[in-house]
Parts: sequence; C-alpha cells; structure tokens
Amino acid sequence: MSSPFSRTLTLSKWEKVDGVFSSSKNDGDGKWSLSKQLPDSWVLKYDGLKFISMPTPFRHFGFFPEQSVHWQWCSKLIKKNLHQKKPKILNLFAYSGVASLHAARSGAEVTHVDASKKAINLAFKNRDTNNMKTSSIRFIIEDAVKFVQREIRRGVKYDGVILDPPKYGRGPNGEKWNIEKDLHHLLNLVEKILSQDVLFVVLNCYAIRSSHTALYNALSYALKNHKGELSSGELVLEESGNSLRKLSCAIFARWEKSS
Repeated sequence: MSSPFSRTLTLSKWEKVDGVFSSSKNDGDGKWSLSKQLPDSWVLKYDGLKFISMPTPFRHFGFFPEQSVHWQWCSKLIKKNLHQKKPKILNLFAYSGVASLHAARSGAEVTHVDASKKAINLAFKNRDTNNMKTSSIRFIIEDAVKFVQREIRRGVKYDGVILDPPKYGRGPNGEKWNIEKDLHHLLNLVEKILSQDVLFVVLNCYAIRSSHTALYNALSYALKNHKGELSSGELVLEESGNSLRKLSCAIFARWEKSS
C-alpha cells in the first residue's frame, strides 16, 4: 500500500540523477555531487525573463521558484498604479535580483540591496542577460538595517518594499543579522520609509522555526497606521506527475493598500 512518503520514481531513475546534495550542520557548508554532464551554470527563462541558475552550498540554485507568486503579485500592483506615477520599490536581501527584474520590467524604479558582493554580481549578470542595462535598477552592497536607517535620515520614501531575510547573516562590514532578534526592529524602520501612497509590503522567510501567523502579526503591528489588506500563508512547490504531494518552501505575509 502506498503512502504520502512512497517514491514516485523508480530506484533506477534515482540512481541516474544529475546531482545529490549533502547537507551540513552549518548553512552554506553543504556540497553537491554532480554528474560530469552538468555545466557550472545555465540560463533559465520564466515569464519572459532570463536568469542564471547554478548549484550553491545552500541547497538552492540561485533563485527561488516558489516566489514566482510574489513576482507576479507585485508586478500586477505596479502596473495597476503606473497611471499615477512611476512607483519606487525597495528590494531588501535581494540576492540574485529576479524580483527586481520583474518589478523593473513592470515599470518601477527599483533599489536592490544585498550585503553580499557575490549576490550583487549575480544580480548584475541577470540584468545583463536580459539586456536591461538601461533599466531603472540601482544596486547597492549594504547591510539592510543600516541602509534603511540612512534612507530615513535622507527622507527617502518607497511605494513598495520586498523583504526576504535569512535566518542569520552578516553585513559587508561584519554587521550581524539574527531574524528572531532583528526582524521587528527592521519592520519598524521600514514603516518609516513608506510613502503615503504605498502599494505593498512583502515579507518572506524560510528555514526558520516560526509560522506565517507570526509573520502576519509582525507585519500587522508594524503597519498598524496604514490602511490596507493583510494576508499570510505558506509557499509550496507541487510535485510533478500524478502525486498530490507538496514541498513546503517558505512562509510569508504581505500587505497591500485598500482599494
């Protein structure tokens, strides 16, 4: 009798996989065992945009496909409000920039912030792969908290903010990030740079011991003075074929202004 945990592929097919990931106790220390036929990197295409994929020691391949629902959601809200002005969008912990590309293509002016030089370089490559060198994306290597604090001092406002913070991290100058200790503080800072006509705020998290309800509560408190609609949930990937199984990938909460 089959169970939800039964294999859907035969053992012979599993023995021919292109790559096997061996995890480690420390994030970022994992290792891929790859077949010789697999290139170091390759280009994928989704919704008319191209981006580079490659095996990383963090299990993933340089992008997060489950977040496509956020890319589409943000793009829809940006396009819907283009008749009013060119929205300014801030993407924090922006990594390889797929969300930034979608926002820029939709007509937004995007500020892309990540503390990792490697991540910013990958985002540059993704931009250039799409021939978007003249697109309105500003790339910044900076600690997320310090960047937002500086924008507060400058009086800069944004019409949308995307946050995808890791569980732990370090800024370019050794700043420490711990999502359990620092998330509420960052959300309170983000609230101070939202424009009067703010369109949306997206908060996405993964690999943490929490729930989307906790993210809902955190975002609800930070945005208590803004009139809008808040939702939360879980991002999953569905297994192909006839299986009904779903792979849990992340939790999220997101806010949009009331119609």
